[in-house]
Amino acid sequence: MASSLLIQNARILLPSGEFFLGDVRTQGGKIVQVGTDLSPDEDSTILDATGLTLLPGAIDPQVHFREPGLEHKEDLSTASRACARGGITSFLEMPNTRPLTTTQATLDDKLRRAAEKSLVNYGFFIGATAQNLPDLREANPACGIKIFMGSMHGDLLVDEETSLEPIFAKGSRLIAVHAEDQARIRDRRLQFANVTDPAIHSTIQDNQAALNATMLALKLSKKYQRRLHILHLSTAEEADLLRQDKPAWVTAEVTPQHLLLNTAAYAEIGSWAQMNPPLRSPHDNEVLWQALLDGVIDFIATDHAPHTLEEKAQAYPNTPSGMPGVETSLALMLTQAVQKRCTVAQVADWMSTAVAKAYKIPHKGAIAPGYDADLVLVDLQTYHPVLREELQTKCGWSPFEGWNLTGWAQVTIVGGEVVYDRGTFNSEVRGQALQFDE
Repeated sequence: MASSLLIQNARILLPSGEFFLGDVRTQGGKIVQVGTDLSPDEDSTILDATGLTLLPGAIDPQVHFREPGLEHKEDLSTASRACARGGITSFLEMPNTRPLTTTQATLDDKLRRAAEKSLVNYGFFIGATAQNLPDLREANPACGIKIFMGSMHGDLLVDEETSLEPIFAKGSRLIAVHAEDQARIRDRRLQFANVTDPAIHSTIQDNQAALNATMLALKLSKKYQRRLHILHLSTAEEADLLRQDKPAWVTAEVTPQHLLLNTAAYAEIGSWAQMNPPLRSPHDNEVLWQALLDGVIDFIATDHAPHTLEEKAQAYPNTPSGMPGVETSLALMLTQAVQKRCTVAQVADWMSTAVAKAYKIPHKGAIAPGYDADLVLVDLQTYHPVLREELQTKCGWSPFEGWNLTGWAQVTIVGGEVVYDRGTFNSEVRGQALQFDE
């Protein structure tokens, strides 16, 4: 492996949000120099980036990579390849694997597996149950505590206020919530029990179910001034609530699918459109976009949650909820930037800088000396469709199949090493465990 990488002739996004045509030198996994006409060292690998834009590598703060226990859907090897192809250099993974990630031992097992397999950097949530308060405070390194307030069953479902309150009351670690009201969902499932059209999913798990749970999480966060992150915000009502009442210690995210897809997708792609929380109306799309642009919503996550085509082919309600996303998220958002809905600098902030800040991940999210050399070169000139045969995710499908996108990753760099280069993977590269300043 080269100890030095020199990226030449790139259009570089600087921390100021401005662009600069020049070069970046990395050494030992760090960015050491940003300038013009930089001379190569003796052992430098030179990467000509003419015509490409250099961005900080994307950080996906919500993924379900299915290992251990559900590797028929995805595993850390296939998922990290999908990340690399999508320009994602770090991910934060959720605890609903088998076994659940609820103890130091199960967290350590995931870290060991990722060290052996992952081409990109990795971090893991510790999952909350009604019984594991000591683990929630002490397990390390964990990016945060994940609470499923709804859309879950078994030990990871923590939906009663009496069980939620002790989690908020003790400790200081970030709490990330899947905010849906399980009691309302349960009642509405009975009400619509005979409907097999997957479009009913958005009616069963409706906007009110999401709003109820977000209001409860916000109430507990304010009571204890506890750091709260609201995962995959999906409704106009939740965005309006946060616009009126969002303490400084609260953040929120939105997925590309909740910005770009809505309930019309059921007629086009059927159960591929089924996810939790569900797709909403075009009005919700518009309000979420505005909240993102205004800073009410802080950043982007994919909620990458793959299932096999066979599983998705079952009849509702036996179809599992979830869709893949790490390969398409950056290109989807950069396409929106090229089409003037936002800027490239905003996309980089939403998909890297703001995530690193929220999760206190040091030395990530900017192109500047001293930062980690996690970078992506994207092509903002050329459009290319989402093709099933090119996907690296094990599930082998995308809800955005056929969409013509620009901003595809051409070269992805992790720790100063090229892991993906225009369709070719370097399977020797391994990411590092992320650290979280507490």
